[in-house]
Amino acid sequence: MTETSQLATGTAAPRRTGRFPACTGRFDDPGTRARIDALVRWIEARFGDDLRQRPSKHVYVRTLPPDVIAQVDLLRSDPLIERAIRRHFGEACSITPMPDTDELYLSHYNKDYGGDHGLFAKHYDGNLRFLPGGAVVRALIYLQSDAAYKVVFADSGVERAFASYEFGLLDFHRELHWVEGEYRPDDRQRILLKCNYLVTARGSRFAQRALLAVNAGVFYVVKAAMEYSKSPRTLPQRAVGWVCNGARLLNNVHPLLPIAVALAALGATSWTIVRLAL
Repeated sequence: MTETSQLATGTAAPRRTGRFPACTGRFDDPGTRARIDALVRWIEARFGDDLRQRPSKHVYVRTLPPDVIAQVDLLRSDPLIERAIRRHFGEACSITPMPDTDELYLSHYNKDYGGDHGLFAKHYDGNLRFLPGGAVVRALIYLQSDAAYKVVFADSGVERAFASYEFGLLDFHRELHWVEGEYRPDDRQRILLKCNYLVTARGSRFAQRALLAVNAGVFYVVKAAMEYSKSPRTLPQRAVGWVCNGARLLNNVHPLLPIAVALAALGATSWTIVRLAL
């Protein structure tokens, strides 16, 4: 197997701390490619209608049939991905997969100010980059793609029009990125896996469990709001979509801004309710 490292994509030499620099790679092993082809055939049979529709679709990997999950597990644990992570954080780091947050993603370029608008506009995947003591690395594993879209990893200075059998790694909380392209229904649709890994110092079990809990909690809340408001049709869906996109823009400035605005709104609402009750 061969791989394309972050050095080959134009970034500086890796460091042992701080933001994980985005990098790209490719699965060249015939067995791995055959596994990916089999997954694509199953996905096209199972989610054919979704592939023909405009909104993007996320499906938690843990909800798929056991034999499909087993094939995803093999891709998630591929040595290419682990080596790329350890090149930056060092051999002594602890890499903990986060399978409960992993997703199958059917990606359709969609900018309508709903819940999946932010997937293609400038954004950070997470908003916990102010937390010390660990990092979350996300793997984007492209099962099928015709390189019609370009992903821009701004903080790392990396751009890539991903094709089938390729993958990209990025810092979930600390990499500003976006997708450039145009939805064309006749194109070969993008099918990828989003797999997440918590990286901590080895031996820090308490910190590891705390970070896993915090990351999972925030992830599920944000994902639920995004799913509810994608391609919005009702007024509540539109309102949640605007909240999602407003929070994204605030997070692009500083991760504490969405939290501060939410707390201020909650305080103002509580004060209003109390005043009206008096």
